[in-house]
Amino acid sequence: MALLPWITGKVIKIADHTHNTKQFWIEVPDCQSFDFKPGQFVTLDLPIHEKPNRRMRSYSISSWPDGTNVFELLVVLAKHGLGTHYLFEKIDVGSQLVFRGALGIFVLPEKIEKDIFLICTGTGVAPFRSMINYMHLHQIPHKKIHLVYGCRRKEDLLYYHELTALEEKMENFFYHPTLSREHWEGHHGYVHPIYESLCQDKPDAHFYICGWKEMIDEAKERILQLGYDKKSIHQELYG
Repeated sequence: MALLPWITGKVIKIADHTHNTKQFWIEVPDCQSFDFKPGQFVTLDLPIHEKPNRRMRSYSISSWPDGTNVFELLVVLAKHGLGTHYLFEKIDVGSQLVFRGALGIFVLPEKIEKDIFLICTGTGVAPFRSMINYMHLHQIPHKKIHLVYGCRRKEDLLYYHELTALEEKMENFFYHPTLSREHWEGHHGYVHPIYESLCQDKPDAHFYICGWKEMIDEAKERILQLGYDKKSIHQELYG
């Protein structure tokens, strides 16, 4: 399969989302509509290294297809991340970003005939935000959708108010944020006990997991221990 061509996009808006995350809106001037499937990502070619393979950084698209030529990325500042430091320190409104995409097969089935568990931490919520909003806007038939989302503290929760409001509006969508380092009115601890509790009766389900390798590996092991087949597990690895 031939590689997609590199495209030059223009940053048209930047916003601080939390204390250490930014939203970047990128316009694709050469097309009227930038098409992608919710859950896909783009790969940026950033001038941070001489070797091409060390310049590339991939980010899930956090917006959803809306018929325009603009898409959104959500980026967390990684302490030792050359790519994120470049985006935070060197990119302004009007800057150009070279990218390839949209890419990836981390997408929902065309017909959603089973419950869906979306399990994530940190910016791993980005592809799920895209999926859920797209499903809601297009009234796509679905079973139960559970978004199980873990962060350290409440200030780290991404799209919290949006997802809370969406839970009120969207039938059979259930939002389960949990904090590992702070007690609050919601769940406390890690994501794993939440989906394990919800799966006690073993509903027919697909599991989509997005985040760091350690969390994904543990989730996969626990889901298999619940009696699910590995074919029911889909993953998108960050980092």
